[in-house]
Amino acid sequence: MANYVVLGAAGGIGSELCRRIVAKEDQVWLAGRTEATLQALADSLGSRYSVLDAGSFEQVQACLTNAASHFGKLDGVANCVGSLLLKPAHLTTEADWQAVLQTNLTSAFATVRAAVGVFQQQPGSIVLVSSAAAQIGLANHEAIAAAKAGVVGLMLAAAASYASRGIRINCVAPGMVHTQLTAKLLASEIMKRASAGMHALGRVGEPGDVAAAIQWLLSPEQSWVTGQVLGIDGGLSRIRSRA
Repeated sequence: MANYVVLGAAGGIGSELCRRIVAKEDQVWLAGRTEATLQALADSLGSRYSVLDAGSFEQVQACLTNAASHFGKLDGVANCVGSLLLKPAHLTTEADWQAVLQTNLTSAFATVRAAVGVFQQQPGSIVLVSSAAAQIGLANHEAIAAAKAGVVGLMLAAAASYASRGIRINCVAPGMVHTQLTAKLLASEIMKRASAGMHALGRVGEPGDVAAAIQWLLSPEQSWVTGQVLGIDGGLSRIRSRA
């Protein structure tokens, strides 16, 4: 039985990941900002949870330390925390920029920083979430693309730093996925069709598409996979199909 922590556990991808972990008879500690949602999910899964600001080094450290103490050891951590800001640079305020960095990049750094300490001398796995927008130029994505590109840089450097300790660090890079964050963008049939048409496979992603990939990367079975960006994006960042 493996033991995991999922930050951003109440979101669409995070909650699906937690359900998949428990379905495999592994254990998961939930973490996120909204207590009511976390508690409902934790109760349904028979899991414990922590309410925290994922951008706080201290709070993330305390969460992972508590989880490791409760389980006896920690095998992996996934950071599914994220936000979505669609504005061109000239309309992005300093407050917008700082919020995007705090939610997406600082939380990823806080996760890596805490997890490598909690793993101590044992192997472990960390999975972060980047975005297809960090790999292909998409209009009005300047802030989120910059933050998610930073996640890739963080992952690569940390994977190199901690490989000798058997700590694997990877990230997934989703395209457009049906979640609470994208609900307004996909509210109309016109937007749904337009979004689906951007992806070579002709559809918008589902939380399970991304959660399955994160679970795969977390698993000790993938003991020879580190420093990788796994695109879960229907081909968005790499290919264009013919009309």
